[in-house]
Amino acid sequence: MCMGTDSQLLWFIGLGVFSFVTVMAIKPFHAYLMSKGCENMVAVYYNRKIAHMVAGGVPLILCPIVFTDPIYPLLAGLLGAAGLAAAHMTDKRLWWMQTEQNMNDATFAFMLGISVFALWHYLDDAWLAILPALFMAYGDGVTGIIRNKMFAKRTKSAWGNLGMAILCIPLGYILGENADPSIPLWGALSGAVASFIERYEFGPIDDNVLIVIASSIVIAAGVHFGPLL
Repeated sequence: MCMGTDSQLLWFIGLGVFSFVTVMAIKPFHAYLMSKGCENMVAVYYNRKIAHMVAGGVPLILCPIVFTDPIYPLLAGLLGAAGLAAAHMTDKRLWWMQTEQNMNDATFAFMLGISVFALWHYLDDAWLAILPALFMAYGDGVTGIIRNKMFAKRTKSAWGNLGMAILCIPLGYILGENADPSIPLWGALSGAVASFIERYEFGPIDDNVLIVIASSIVIAAGVHFGPLL
């Protein structure tokens, strides 16, 4: 879709407002979960995953439709990361979705913006460009919800990775199949790699960073080397 600069700017503002309103709107859900007996951290992580999937994921899906310039998702990610990081650093956290234990919410926004911008430029394919961030938003979101439901705490479990793989492998296949050149198996492989690597964190390098970097490398390799079959 060909979009003028003015139209893209309006979409940028509108989607930014949507994300902000979403983050504010999930605040009562924290109280609801607490009233049902959830521990605070469980409620926080449920809300964070909802924010990732809705406030991050919905605008992400719209990026290839409403933008022709990847500078807009880059700016959105950087502004979101700056705002979330500022809340942490000033000790004015959005307590219903942020925790002093980590700043992974800010990392999420940062990696979303950077990855979409870099891949869009390198691949010249907007839909492939958003694929690693989709793995991060929805795949990791599903993983977190499964683990929260099963263990009532933030932890790593193969069940969460299995749930992520069930979503990400077909998603990668579909978007890879519709790319030019068509690379469905590379797309599926990128989803499998993202689902595996999510299990790991290395100090300040959290799973958001690893998911995006690992799956981006696979996708870039697929575009470079061409279809596997």
